[in-house]
Amino acid sequence: MKFFREPLVHFLVLGAAIFAAFNLTTRHKIDRPREIVISRGTLENIVTGFSRTWQRPPSEDELRGLVRDYIREEAAYREALAFGLDRDDTIVRRRLRQKLEFLSDDRASRAVPSEADLNQFLQSHTELFHTDTVLSFRHVYLNPQLHRATLQVDASRLLVLLGSSAAVNPDILGDPFLLESHFEHISLSDVKKTFGEKFASAIADATPGHWQGPVESGLGHHLVLVSQRRDGRVPALTDVRDQVRREWLNAKRNEATDKFYETLLRSYSVKVESPANQKIAQVR
Repeated sequence: MKFFREPLVHFLVLGAAIFAAFNLTTRHKIDRPREIVISRGTLENIVTGFSRTWQRPPSEDELRGLVRDYIREEAAYREALAFGLDRDDTIVRRRLRQKLEFLSDDRASRAVPSEADLNQFLQSHTELFHTDTVLSFRHVYLNPQLHRATLQVDASRLLVLLGSSAAVNPDILGDPFLLESHFEHISLSDVKKTFGEKFASAIADATPGHWQGPVESGLGHHLVLVSQRRDGRVPALTDVRDQVRREWLNAKRNEATDKFYETLLRSYSVKVESPANQKIAQVR
Protein backbone atom coordinates (compact mmCIF):
# COMPACT_ATOMS: atom_id res chain seq x y z
CA MET A 1 0.00 0.00 0.00
CA LYS A 2 1.12 3.59 -0.73
CA PHE A 3 0.71 4.57 2.94
CA PHE A 4 3.44 2.15 4.08
CA ARG A 5 5.83 3.49 1.45
CA GLU A 6 5.74 7.03 2.93
CA PRO A 7 9.16 8.08 4.46
CA LEU A 8 7.55 9.59 7.55
CA VAL A 9 5.84 6.27 8.36
CA HIS A 10 9.21 4.53 8.11
CA PHE A 11 10.79 7.00 10.51
CA LEU A 12 7.92 6.76 12.99
CA VAL A 13 8.19 2.97 12.94
CA LEU A 14 11.94 3.26 13.38
CA GLY A 15 11.44 5.69 16.24
CA ALA A 16 9.00 3.35 17.92
CA ALA A 17 11.56 0.55 17.60
CA ILE A 18 14.24 2.77 19.15
CA PHE A 19 11.90 3.66 21.98
CA ALA A 20 11.15 -0.05 22.57
CA ALA A 21 14.87 -0.77 22.67
CA PHE A 22 15.41 1.94 25.26
CA ASN A 23 12.47 0.58 27.23
CA LEU A 24 13.90 -2.94 27.27
CA THR A 25 17.35 -1.68 28.22
CA THR A 26 16.23 0.43 31.16
CA ARG A 27 13.56 -2.08 32.34
CA HIS A 28 11.30 0.74 33.54
CA LYS A 29 7.96 -0.38 34.85
CA ILE A 30 4.80 1.45 33.83
CA ASP A 31 3.99 2.47 37.37
CA ARG A 32 7.41 3.93 38.18
CA PRO A 33 7.16 7.66 38.88
CA ARG A 34 10.52 8.43 37.21
CA GLU A 35 9.47 6.93 33.91
CA ILE A 36 10.27 8.88 30.73
CA VAL A 37 7.77 8.24 27.96
CA ILE A 38 8.45 9.26 24.37
CA SER A 39 5.12 9.20 22.59
CA ARG A 40 4.58 8.88 18.88
CA GLY A 41 3.65 12.55 18.84
CA THR A 42 6.98 13.44 20.43
CA LEU A 43 8.83 11.29 17.88
CA GLU A 44 6.99 13.01 15.07
CA ASN A 45 7.93 16.43 16.49
CA ILE A 46 11.57 15.36 16.72
CA VAL A 47 11.58 14.20 13.10
CA THR A 48 9.69 17.29 11.91
CA GLY A 49 12.04 19.66 13.73
CA PHE A 50 15.11 17.99 12.21
CA SER A 51 13.56 17.96 8.73
CA ARG A 52 12.69 21.67 8.84
CA THR A 53 16.22 22.54 9.88
CA TRP A 54 18.12 20.33 7.45
CA GLN A 55 15.52 20.00 4.67
CA ARG A 56 15.65 16.19 4.88
CA PRO A 57 14.58 13.44 7.28
CA PRO A 58 17.13 12.15 9.80
CA SER A 59 19.05 8.94 9.16
CA GLU A 60 18.70 5.97 11.53
CA ASP A 61 21.82 6.98 13.46
CA GLU A 62 20.72 10.61 13.59
CA LEU A 63 17.26 9.68 14.85
CA ARG A 64 18.81 7.42 17.47
CA GLY A 65 21.01 10.33 18.57
CA LEU A 66 18.04 12.74 18.65
CA VAL A 67 16.05 10.36 20.86
CA ARG A 68 19.06 9.87 23.15
CA ASP A 69 19.51 13.64 23.49
CA TYR A 70 15.81 14.09 24.20
CA ILE A 71 15.93 11.46 26.95
CA ARG A 72 19.03 13.04 28.49
CA GLU A 73 17.48 16.50 28.33
CA GLU A 74 14.25 15.28 29.95
CA ALA A 75 16.15 13.49 32.72
CA ALA A 76 18.40 16.49 33.35
CA TYR A 77 15.40 18.81 33.41
CA ARG A 78 13.60 16.68 36.00
CA GLU A 79 16.68 16.40 38.18
CA ALA A 80 17.27 20.16 37.98
CA LEU A 81 13.69 20.77 39.13
CA ALA A 82 14.10 18.20 41.91
CA PHE A 83 17.21 20.05 43.13
CA GLY A 84 15.34 23.35 42.89
CA LEU A 85 17.85 24.80 40.44
CA ASP A 86 15.09 26.81 38.79
CA ARG A 87 14.12 28.69 41.93
CA ASP A 88 16.91 31.24 42.11
CA ASP A 89 17.58 31.56 38.39
CA THR A 90 16.01 34.78 37.12
CA ILE A 91 16.35 33.81 33.47
CA VAL A 92 14.67 30.42 33.98
CA ARG A 93 11.88 31.93 36.07
CA ARG A 94 11.26 34.63 33.48
CA ARG A 95 11.23 32.12 30.63
CA LEU A 96 8.74 29.85 32.41
CA ARG A 97 6.52 32.83 33.12
CA GLN A 98 6.67 33.87 29.46
CA LYS A 99 5.71 30.40 28.29
CA LEU A 100 2.78 30.35 30.69
CA GLU A 101 1.63 33.79 29.54
CA PHE A 102 1.89 32.70 25.91
CA LEU A 103 -1.07 30.41 26.55
CA SER A 104 -3.39 33.33 27.33
CA ASP A 105 -1.71 35.53 24.69
CA ASP A 106 -2.34 32.92 22.01
CA ARG A 107 -6.05 32.79 22.76
CA ALA A 108 -6.30 36.59 22.70
CA SER A 109 -4.37 36.90 19.42
CA ARG A 110 -6.94 34.70 17.68
CA ALA A 111 -9.74 37.18 18.45
CA VAL A 112 -11.16 38.88 15.36
CA PRO A 113 -12.48 42.42 15.92
CA SER A 114 -15.58 43.60 14.13
CA GLU A 115 -15.87 46.98 12.46
CA ALA A 116 -17.89 48.18 15.45
CA ASP A 117 -15.16 46.98 17.84
CA LEU A 118 -12.51 48.95 15.96
CA ASN A 119 -14.64 52.08 15.73
CA GLN A 120 -15.41 51.96 19.45
CA PHE A 121 -11.74 51.44 20.30
CA LEU A 122 -10.69 54.35 18.06
CA GLN A 123 -13.18 56.72 19.68
CA SER A 124 -12.31 55.66 23.24
CA HIS A 125 -8.53 55.88 22.68
CA THR A 126 -8.23 59.00 20.54
CA GLU A 127 -4.92 59.92 22.21
CA LEU A 128 -3.28 56.92 20.52
CA PHE A 129 -4.27 57.95 17.00
CA HIS A 130 -4.64 61.75 17.09
CA THR A 131 -2.45 63.26 14.38
CA ASP A 132 -0.05 66.03 15.29
CA THR A 133 -0.45 69.67 14.28
CA VAL A 134 1.82 70.48 11.33
CA LEU A 135 3.30 73.94 10.75
CA SER A 136 5.26 75.85 8.15
CA PHE A 137 7.01 78.97 9.48
CA ARG A 138 10.04 81.19 9.22
CA HIS A 139 11.70 83.22 11.94
CA VAL A 140 14.18 86.00 12.57
CA TYR A 141 16.53 85.27 15.47
CA LEU A 142 17.41 87.77 18.17
CA ASN A 143 20.41 86.82 20.28
CA PRO A 144 19.66 87.80 23.89
CA GLN A 145 23.37 88.36 24.56
CA LEU A 146 23.47 91.06 21.89
CA HIS A 147 20.22 92.85 22.66
CA ARG A 148 19.73 92.53 26.41
CA ALA A 149 17.87 95.71 27.55
CA THR A 150 17.02 96.77 23.96
CA LEU A 151 15.26 93.51 23.02
CA GLN A 152 11.71 94.90 22.97
CA VAL A 153 12.71 98.04 21.08
CA ASP A 154 14.73 96.10 18.51
CA ALA A 155 11.96 93.54 18.07
CA SER A 156 9.33 96.28 17.52
CA ARG A 157 11.55 97.99 14.93
CA LEU A 158 12.05 94.75 13.00
CA LEU A 159 8.34 93.90 13.14
CA VAL A 160 7.51 97.24 11.54
CA LEU A 161 10.14 96.64 8.89
CA LEU A 162 8.91 93.11 8.17
CA GLY A 163 5.32 94.25 7.89
CA SER A 164 6.00 97.33 5.80
CA SER A 165 7.12 95.83 2.54
CA ALA A 166 7.04 92.43 0.86
CA ALA A 167 10.43 93.24 -0.64
CA VAL A 168 12.19 92.92 2.73
CA ASN A 169 14.15 89.68 2.94
CA PRO A 170 13.83 88.23 6.47
CA ASP A 171 16.98 86.17 5.93
CA ILE A 172 19.18 89.27 6.07
CA LEU A 173 17.60 90.52 9.27
CA GLY A 174 18.30 89.47 12.82
CA ASP A 175 21.35 87.67 14.21
CA PRO A 176 23.23 84.61 12.97
CA PHE A 177 21.47 81.32 13.85
CA LEU A 178 22.93 77.82 13.68
CA LEU A 179 19.68 76.16 12.61
CA GLU A 180 17.39 76.79 9.66
CA SER A 181 15.42 80.01 9.42
CA HIS A 182 12.62 78.38 7.43
CA PHE A 183 10.72 75.21 8.38
CA GLU A 184 8.24 73.44 6.10
CA HIS A 185 5.60 70.98 7.31
CA ILE A 186 7.19 70.30 10.68
CA SER A 187 5.15 68.61 13.40
CA LEU A 188 4.43 70.49 16.60
CA SER A 189 6.17 67.77 18.61
CA ASP A 190 9.36 68.32 16.57
CA VAL A 191 9.05 72.07 17.12
CA LYS A 192 8.98 71.38 20.86
CA LYS A 193 12.12 69.24 20.60
CA THR A 194 14.00 71.97 18.71
CA PHE A 195 12.75 75.21 20.26
CA GLY A 196 11.07 74.17 23.49
CA GLU A 197 7.54 73.97 24.91
CA LYS A 198 7.05 77.72 25.33
CA PHE A 199 7.94 78.52 21.73
CA ALA A 200 5.79 75.69 20.34
CA SER A 201 2.75 76.76 22.38
CA ALA A 202 3.08 80.36 21.18
CA ILE A 203 3.27 79.60 17.45
CA ALA A 204 0.63 76.85 17.64
CA ASP A 205 -1.95 79.57 18.36
CA ALA A 206 -0.47 82.13 15.95
CA THR A 207 -2.58 83.55 13.13
CA PRO A 208 -1.02 82.47 9.81
CA GLY A 209 0.28 85.27 7.60
CA HIS A 210 1.28 87.72 10.36
CA TRP A 211 4.68 88.32 11.97
CA GLN A 212 4.64 88.17 15.75
CA GLY A 213 7.12 88.29 18.58
CA PRO A 214 9.40 88.32 20.24
CA VAL A 215 8.71 84.65 21.01
CA GLU A 216 11.00 83.09 23.59
CA SER A 217 12.64 79.70 23.00
CA GLY A 218 15.37 77.72 24.66
CA LEU A 219 17.78 79.32 22.19
CA GLY A 220 16.83 82.98 22.54
CA HIS A 221 14.07 85.14 21.04
CA HIS A 222 12.43 85.06 17.63
CA LEU A 223 10.12 87.01 15.37
CA VAL A 224 7.92 84.38 13.75
CA LEU A 225 5.74 84.19 10.65
CA VAL A 226 3.51 81.11 10.46
CA SER A 227 2.60 80.58 6.81
CA GLN A 228 0.57 77.40 7.16
CA ARG A 229 -0.97 75.31 9.92
CA ARG A 230 -2.79 71.98 9.69
CA ASP A 231 -4.43 71.19 13.00
CA GLY A 232 -4.21 67.70 14.45
CA ARG A 233 -7.29 65.50 14.29
CA VAL A 234 -8.63 62.05 14.98
CA PRO A 235 -8.39 60.24 11.64
CA ALA A 236 -11.15 58.14 10.11
CA LEU A 237 -10.98 54.41 10.74
CA THR A 238 -10.31 53.74 7.06
CA ASP A 239 -7.06 55.71 7.35
CA VAL A 240 -5.69 53.91 10.41
CA ARG A 241 -7.45 50.53 10.43
CA ASP A 242 -4.24 48.46 10.67
CA GLN A 243 -2.90 50.57 13.54
CA VAL A 244 -6.22 50.43 15.40
CA ARG A 245 -6.38 46.65 14.94
CA ARG A 246 -2.86 46.23 16.35
CA GLU A 247 -3.67 48.36 19.37
CA TRP A 248 -7.00 46.54 19.86
CA LEU A 249 -5.26 43.15 19.83
CA ASN A 250 -2.59 44.42 22.21
CA ALA A 251 -5.28 45.64 24.60
CA LYS A 252 -7.02 42.25 24.39
CA ARG A 253 -3.74 40.48 25.18
CA ASN A 254 -3.16 42.71 28.20
CA GLU A 255 -6.73 42.13 29.33
CA ALA A 256 -6.35 38.37 28.94
CA THR A 257 -3.08 38.43 30.92
CA ASP A 258 -4.69 40.41 33.74
CA LYS A 259 -7.63 38.00 33.91
CA PHE A 260 -5.27 35.03 33.80
CA TYR A 261 -3.34 36.25 36.84
CA GLU A 262 -6.52 37.28 38.62
CA THR A 263 -7.81 33.72 38.30
CA LEU A 264 -4.44 32.16 39.08
CA LEU A 265 -3.87 34.17 42.26
CA ARG A 266 -7.24 33.16 43.71
CA SER A 267 -5.64 29.85 44.70
CA TYR A 268 -2.72 31.59 46.46
CA SER A 269 -2.36 33.37 49.75
CA VAL A 270 0.25 36.06 49.17
CA LYS A 271 2.12 37.91 51.88
CA VAL A 272 4.70 40.64 51.28
CA GLU A 273 7.02 41.29 54.19
CA SER A 274 7.30 44.99 54.94
CA PRO A 275 10.30 46.74 56.52
CA ALA A 276 10.92 46.21 60.22
CA ASN A 277 8.26 47.38 62.68
CA GLN A 278 5.57 47.43 60.01
CA LYS A 279 2.74 45.01 59.49
CA ILE A 280 2.82 42.40 56.72
CA ALA A 281 0.81 43.57 53.72
CA GLN A 282 -1.82 41.28 52.25
CA VAL A 283 -1.58 41.18 48.45
CA ARG A 284 -3.99 39.75 45.93
